[in-house]
Amino acid sequence: MSFRRWIDGWRFILLMVLAVTLLRWWIDSTLDDFEVSLNINEPWEDMLQRSNAAIGPIPSGKVWSNKSRSGVCLRFNDPDYGFVTPLARYFTITSKNGRVGRVRLSPQIEPLPLDDALKVVLGLHDQWREKGWVAAKVLDDPVIADTPEWRAWLRDGTGYAMSFWLAGDKYQLKLDLEPSNRSRHRTDQRYLIFVTLAEPWLPFENAEHARIQDHPITSLFPSKSDGAPPCQLPPS
Repeated sequence: MSFRRWIDGWRFILLMVLAVTLLRWWIDSTLDDFEVSLNINEPWEDMLQRSNAAIGPIPSGKVWSNKSRSGVCLRFNDPDYGFVTPLARYFTITSKNGRVGRVRLSPQIEPLPLDDALKVVLGLHDQWREKGWVAAKVLDDPVIADTPEWRAWLRDGTGYAMSFWLAGDKYQLKLDLEPSNRSRHRTDQRYLIFVTLAEPWLPFENAEHARIQDHPITSLFPSKSDGAPPCQLPPS
C-alpha cells in the first residue's frame, strides 16, 4: 500500500512538472517578439503580409499604434539600407495614400539607465554604418558616442541629443536621446530613445556639410549654451 502511494506521489509530481513546463511554453509562445517588416512607401498590404504583429488594415486615422505589451521590433527591409531594432512598446506608422509613410518608435520596453541606453544607440549606429547610412549635419548635431563628455552632458538631467542619418537620397533617420524626467537632482535617471524613419523631409542647404562623416574629435560635441534644438518631424 505504501509503495502504491509512493508511485502515486511521483506521478503527481511528474504531472505538476509537466503542467508547469506547458504553462511556461504557452506564456513564452504568447510573448514571442512581434515584428513589423516594412519598406517606406510600399503598399500597406505588402507590410501586412510580411509582418507577424497585429497591424490590421489601413487605420482610419492614418496612424497605426502598437498595442502589444511585449513590444514590437522593426525590420526595415530595404535591400541596401535595411536594419532591425530592439523591441519597442511605443511604435507608430503613418499611412499615406494606402502606403507606408513615416515610422516612429522608441526601441525599448521601458526607460533605460544610461549604460543600457547607450548600448542600444551604439548598436543601431553600427548597423546603420555597416549598411551605408551616413551621419549628417554632424557639426550642428554630432553623433552620440560613449565618451566621458557625452556621459556628463546626458547625466546633467537636462541634456538632450539628436542626430541625423542619410541613406543616399532615399531615406532619412533622426535619433533622439533624452532623459525621461528632466531633473538635475535625480540619481536614478532613465532615458528615452526615439527613432524616426521616412523619406527625406529636412533639406540640408550645404550638401557637403550634410554628408560629413562623423569623427571622434572633441569639436563634435554639443554646446550647452546653444540649448536643445527644436524637434522637427517629417510631415505625416
